[in-house]
Amino acid sequence: MKKKLADEQIVELLDVLEERFNENMARHKGVKWADVLVRLKAAPAKLWTLSEMERTGGEPDVVGVDKKTGEVIFYDCSPETPKGRRSGCYDPQALESRKEHKPMHSAVGMAAEMGITLLNETEYDALQKIGEFDLKTSSWILTPADVRDRGGALFGDRRFGRVFTYHNGAESYYAARGFRGKLRV
Repeated sequence: MKKKLADEQIVELLDVLEERFNENMARHKGVKWADVLVRLKAAPAKLWTLSEMERTGGEPDVVGVDKKTGEVIFYDCSPETPKGRRSGCYDPQALESRKEHKPMHSAVGMAAEMGITLLNETEYDALQKIGEFDLKTSSWILTPADVRDRGGALFGDRRFGRVFTYHNGAESYYAARGFRGKLRV
């Protein structure tokens, strides 16, 4: 797979990201687009990853800057779990364990192919503090090894005005469950 964008694709992506950034200033208080743009232009490989986040319906946006490294942090901020990433089980091991009715992909595997990481439970909660996400869908979240070793995986959603974290078998998949990712630039 080609992991480089053409110049016109870069311009188009940056326009989309800048517009989303400006429309959602509450997600990234104190962050300036000019600073984000400098980081993006210095990391052209990350632009391909952001374009994959966008292409699969993630609507990536800046949610902060790492105070230690200066890295700009992007999360998928689509209102519902990204449409292009639904109906997958949790990870490649779960996908391999299914003997029949296998889904097309796994969340962890697809995220790795895209160059992103699933949000963990803390990050998912932080996302839910800057908006209301997954009101009708749910998203797999990075699962601690002790849970995964027992065959489980975690997912989250927002229902009844609250954010919930649940568990399921890692091999399960549902039409309304996908995953949200993060990228550091």
